[in-house]
Amino acid sequence: MHDRQVGNRTNVYVDGFNLYYGALKNTSYRWLDLDALSRLLLPGHEIREIRYFTARVMDRPKDPGAAARQDAYLRALESLPNVSVYFGHFLTHKVTMPSADPSASYRPVRVFRTEEKGSDVNLATHLVHDAHMDRFDVAAVVSNDSDFLDPIRIVRDELNKRVGLLNPHRRPSRALLPHIDFHKRIRAGALSRAQFPDELTDRTGTISRPVSW
Repeated sequence: MHDRQVGNRTNVYVDGFNLYYGALKNTSYRWLDLDALSRLLLPGHEIREIRYFTARVMDRPKDPGAAARQDAYLRALESLPNVSVYFGHFLTHKVTMPSADPSASYRPVRVFRTEEKGSDVNLATHLVHDAHMDRFDVAAVVSNDSDFLDPIRIVRDELNKRVGLLNPHRRPSRALLPHIDFHKRIRAGALSRAQFPDELTDRTGTISRPVSW
């Protein structure tokens, strides 16, 4: 393994659902400016590209406004010149699982299971490709998913880049910790300071913060 390259050109790779479920769900911080957050957490770094990986959600009977809220947020993100959004997709299928209801004697029941596909692969692909193309000196991965271990090791050990973890969860992945150059937890204080204004504009008009956020 060679010495890491010196420099502060930094790209940020955001695992959208890991960020949401680790730090944003059921909080008032969901209207999050990723550029502002990156600059708060990485002072002294030259933030270049921020790549955000997600999938489009659908309205549900108990949450009919989910898609509209996500659309507003994606428009807000895309108003930032250094943010790019990449989409995976959801797969929904029927599976048989034991019932959690003791009165049902734990008999198997048919349920719908929804899984998000593609975002992890997309993030890993762009991380490795950008490193290979020498588009950064430092990569900051916003996730705590140990599935990123191999691409992180390739970027550090084979392509000699520095990689850090911006962790939305309370505890860092034990699998990732030995293979990163730095670790920072994303805390409520930084989230509260990195919010978009309630209203902003893009080329098509005004974007308003969802009322429930």
